[in-house]
Formats: sequence, C-alpha cells, structure tokens
Amino acid sequence: MLQALRNKLHGWPTIIILGICVFAVAFFGIESYFMSQTDTYVAKVGKHEISQQAFQDRVNQLRREDSQRLGDQFDPSVYDTPAMKQRILDAMIDEQLLLQANEALGLKVSDTAVRESIAAIPAFQSDGHFDADAYRAALAGAGQTPAAFDADMRAALAMRLVPDALTASTLVTDDQLQRYLDLELQRRDLRYAVLPKPATVDATVSDAEIAAYYQAHLADFTTPERVAVKYLEVNGAELKVDAAPSDEALRKRYAQEQQRFLQPEQRLASHILISVPKNATAEQQKAALAKAEEIAKQANAANFAELAQKYSDDLGSKRQGGDLGWLEKGVANAAFDAALFAMHKGEISKPVLSDEGYHIIWLRDVRQGQVKPFEEVRAQLMQEETVGARERKYAELAGKLADETYRNPASLEPAAQSLGLPIKDSGWFGRDGGSGIAANPKVVQAAFSEDVLVRGNNSGLIEIAPNHAVVLHLDRHENAHPRPLDEVRDTVRQKILDERRREAAKNQAEALLARLRKGEDFATVAASAGAQIRDAREVLRMQPDVPAAIREAAFHLPHPAPGTAQWQAVAMPDGSYALLALDKVQGADPAKVDARERQMLREGMRRAYGEATTRDYLKALRQRIPVKIVAERL
Repeated sequence: MLQALRNKLHGWPTIIILGICVFAVAFFGIESYFMSQTDTYVAKVGKHEISQQAFQDRVNQLRREDSQRLGDQFDPSVYDTPAMKQRILDAMIDEQLLLQANEALGLKVSDTAVRESIAAIPAFQSDGHFDADAYRAALAGAGQTPAAFDADMRAALAMRLVPDALTASTLVTDDQLQRYLDLELQRRDLRYAVLPKPATVDATVSDAEIAAYYQAHLADFTTPERVAVKYLEVNGAELKVDAAPSDEALRKRYAQEQQRFLQPEQRLASHILISVPKNATAEQQKAALAKAEEIAKQANAANFAELAQKYSDDLGSKRQGGDLGWLEKGVANAAFDAALFAMHKGEISKPVLSDEGYHIIWLRDVRQGQVKPFEEVRAQLMQEETVGARERKYAELAGKLADETYRNPASLEPAAQSLGLPIKDSGWFGRDGGSGIAANPKVVQAAFSEDVLVRGNNSGLIEIAPNHAVVLHLDRHENAHPRPLDEVRDTVRQKILDERRREAAKNQAEALLARLRKGEDFATVAASAGAQIRDAREVLRMQPDVPAAIREAAFHLPHPAPGTAQWQAVAMPDGSYALLALDKVQGADPAKVDARERQMLREGMRRAYGEATTRDYLKALRQRIPVKIVAERL
C-alpha cells in the first residue's frame, strides 16, 4: 500500500500530505504510547470525583449499620439493587454539592462547633458533662483515633451548614401557622346511621356458580410453593469456654497492650475568643489583635470568667466564663493546641491566632498522663479474653462446618457426626419466610436458591447474626398448587353468599342515599331501614369515638352550603354500609392550642420548609455544577 501511495504521490503534494500526517501523529497520537489514564469514578461533581472505592465504602458502612439495627430481619440483597445504589450515590452527590457550596459561600465549621458537638454526644458524657475517659474508651472500642473522629464530625457538620442556614432564614408567618392549624385541627359536625345488613339473600348456590367462582379466583385457593430444610447451627453465645484465663495470662496481655490503658495528659482550660471574620481586611485583623491584647493585659485568675462573659465571641463557652473543660492533645486546632500544651499551670497566654480569631488562654490545671493499674483494668481484660476465646472457638467450629459441608455437599450427616452437632428441622416455610431461622431473609434466599433447591447441595455458611451461622440442606419441597375444589367447596359457597350480601347492602344504601339527596328527612329514611342516627359535633381527623371509615369519608366531602348537608354512603369494614351527613365545617379552636404548642408547631413547619428549600437548592446546584454519573460502574 505504501509503495502504491509513493507511486501516485510525488512532488510538493506528497510533502504537504506527509507533513499533515506527521503533525497529527506528533501532537495527537504519539502521547497515547506514553500516557494511559483510566477513569474509575462512579460520579463526577464539578471537578471532584467520587471513586468506586469511596462509593463501595459508603455502601458497606450502610450495610453494616442496617445489619446491626435490623438483626435477623436484615436482607443484604437490598444493597445490590440498582435503585438502592442510585439512592446512595445521589446522597453522596448532594454531600459534594453542599461542600462545594460551602467553599463558594465562604462557610466553614469552626473548631468550637466541632468541640461542642463532640461534648454533646451522650456516649461521651458522665453526669451530664463531657468525660474525656469515656470519650477515649468509646473511640478505642470503635478502633478510631480522636483526630479521625474530629475529621468525621467536622465533615458531618459541614454538610449541615447550608441546610441549617436555609432553615434559620425560613419564616413561618402567623397566617401560615393558622392555615395549617385550621386544616390539621379542622372540626366537622356530622350525623351518621350504620345500616343493618340485609336480613335475607338468595341462599341457593349452584354447582356451576361454585365452579365458576373457583376458576375466576383460583389464586385465592392456591397453596404457595414451600420448602422444609434440615440445618446445622453454630451459635457463639451457646459455646462454652474451656477455662478462664489465669492472672499470669492477663498480666502478660496487660504488659503487651499497656499503651491502650494510657491516660494522656489533660489540661483544664478557659479561653476568651476575639473572632476575626473570614477574608478580613488588614484593619480588621489589627483591630481584633489590639482588642485581644488589651483584654490579655487585664486578665487574671480572679477576673478571667467575668472578662470571658463580657468579651468572648465563643457563644458556647462564654456563659460558663470561657470554661472549655479538660482537653487532650488533638482535640483543639493546632495553634490552640500548641499554645495550651506549652503553658505552665496558672499561666494566661498572649493572644493566639487560629482560623477562628485570637484566643486568650488560661491554663487552670494539669493532669499528668499515667497508665491505669492492672487491678483497675483486670475485669475488662478478663471479659475481653473470655469473649475472644468464645469468638475463636466459634470461628474454628464455623470454619470446620463450612469445610465439612462443602466436601460432602449431598448431606449434612458427615459434618454432624464429625463435629457433634445435631441436625435440626426448620418446618415448612414459603418464599415470604416463616418462623425460627426461616424468619431470616438470608436463610429463605439460600433455601430457594438453585444450588440448594434444584441441585440438592448444602448451602454455604450463612451468618444469620454475629457469631451465629447455619448450613442448610433441602429436606422437603412442594410446588405451588391449587387446592381441590371439593376441599374448598364450602369456603367458595360462603364467599359467594358474602358477595351477595355486600351487593345487597350496597344497593340498599344507594337507594336510601337517593331519597336523602331528593330532600327526604334523615330520621324517616334511617327509621325505614331500622337504623339509628348518631350525632357527632366538632369531630377531629383523629377522633377515636367515631368509626374510622365514617371519619375518613367525612373529611373527604366538600364543605356544605349553610343550612344544607353533604350526603354519602360509606362502606364499612364488616361489609355493611352507613349513611353520612356532613352539616358544618369549622377551623381550629384557638382555645385548644396554647402558646407552647403553637411554637413547637412553628418550629416543625420551619424545619419542613427548610428541608424543602434545601431540596430546591440542591436541584439548582445540579443545574449549575456539572454532574456526571457512570451507572455501569456502580
């Protein structure tokens, strides 16, 4: 081909064409030999990429939380559905949109806000106050460091900056509040009469009618598919530990893990914050520094709390005279931390600059770091050793169970004999589950899987709860099948008669309703059917002394004109009918809603409006900030 091109192209045309080719290769093609980039993000928000790993981490986190919350009712397959994956991704996209909005608006989570939020968590409190020991113990139990938890808390608070600002700026007027009250606490005057069921209906039901009804409603008389399984169970809670650990073993572990029981140095501090606005001018910074220096000159141990209450811009601590409680390294921001842990007891610092502004710090007391003695943590070590031994025994037994049932997939007998486990029977259950282990969705899913149901193999090891697992094998199976007509003949006949009675009751009610709408007296109409009229005045939407069906129908009727009534026939749950007259509609009774209830309702409405505004704001952000989703990577 190249020779043919050479023969046909020569002279200056050849030079031009080859020059273009060389240019194209040089600038657009050759780089592909040296650079290779594969996109792996599941979504891109502006310039920020949400990676597959970050998305999967979020899915795993939510799956763990739901598993702990729902226990046996947890169905992990929910998280494999496209709808759930899209919901999780949408939430991550919204979070990123809010973070980018924070940056554009200059919003930032202060160290004070982080500190106050952590201190307000009940798990970190003792007698209603922040407890540093409880804080450290809780984080250690979760395998998290103070710095990492601080970052998580800061990120969580950052997500709320814009929504909280929108909610705070939302106004609920008195008119809006009253309109809501008038709807929610609306009062309706009504009269109703429950009609007796028709005394007689044609009780003759032919075989042809029974057969026709049976065929038309075959699904109602079909026994669903069901199975029964045999299973082997390992429950860690029921396993006995061979022997309690000796003091020697506990002391050895204490020596190896002594760092866990180290109480770090703590410092009792108070501060006065003179805030500096974000993007402050040089003059503003100078003014804030001058004010902080002047306060620092005046401050001493006797008047520090008074100065904090008067001048501090930290609303969370100024009411307590600037008291921050006991602090460890890493809890406050770096500049504050460095200054605090360089001070001597009783010392008051010069102004310390941080992202929030200038801090004047008073170090009131110091607790030196020390290791808790063995006697103090012995019970904890004993519990950990016992739990650990039980978990190890469970892991060993569950592992052997998985291996044995995999090597002998056609039966549970070899594993039962080898491990000394009894074979248990689940009893019958369908695809919607049953009782016992059949109440667990994972067990149901495995029982009806192709491997167990069709191929007759043992299931894999199914963890139905922490340290609790089963392996199951199909024992009995029945396909869905209609019950024979002869078996359900009486039931079919009764259903036909019930339908006739309902139809007769409906016809009777409609005939009586027509008389009422023509202007006939309600008492006369009700008496002709042997019914008694009941009056209900100022009925609310949730009033238990009025039948729910009548109450619901009454609140769906349009407002009646003065001096007239709105009429309706109402089907009751037992197959009877009632005649209903709506006479009057009134708004809320102001005397029954006190100021406190109004304020609570106003706050609830304000939050609801704020959430709606936030959703609208996120929609606007999606239109302004490009969002790209790669669904096939989910």
